[in-house]
Amino acid sequence: MADMFSLAMPWWAFVLRAVVVYAVVLGMVRLSGKRALGQITPFDVLLIVLLGNAVQNALLGQDTSLAGGLLLAATLIAINYAVGWLSTRYRGMERLLEGEPVLIARDGRLLASVLRRELVTRADFEAALRQQGCRGIDEVALALLETNGHITIVPRRPETDAPAGPR
Repeated sequence: MADMFSLAMPWWAFVLRAVVVYAVVLGMVRLSGKRALGQITPFDVLLIVLLGNAVQNALLGQDTSLAGGLLLAATLIAINYAVGWLSTRYRGMERLLEGEPVLIARDGRLLASVLRRELVTRADFEAALRQQGCRGIDEVALALLETNGHITIVPRRPETDAPAGPR
């Protein structure tokens, strides 16, 4: 019973391991593109489960104690809170961690090379068109891939025959 709370390494080693693993995995997820963050597929769920299993030993080392697991959980939650706090207060940190929206269509033209680079399928783009009430690409003024992976469509304004100006 006493082994349940005795740590196999110093407490600061747990904290250091958590910080390093969090930073590296965050960087890898960030590099994988916005699609991974916004549109979860069964493959993405599998990746999340396997990532958790893959980094378990890097976090725990030889420790299997309850205290070690709780210390790691508290450290990861604290790091996540700190990252959220920093990104809401510093625009540069937000840009570094979350990126910026990317233009994927303009004036009725789809930027196919950008879609490929951002790992967004044509089917995903067309679904976003339908969800936002556009029948086709010709109705799009702007389309942006947001930092959360969602696609925002700004429709073209209908041309009117009425002259512009005061009444």
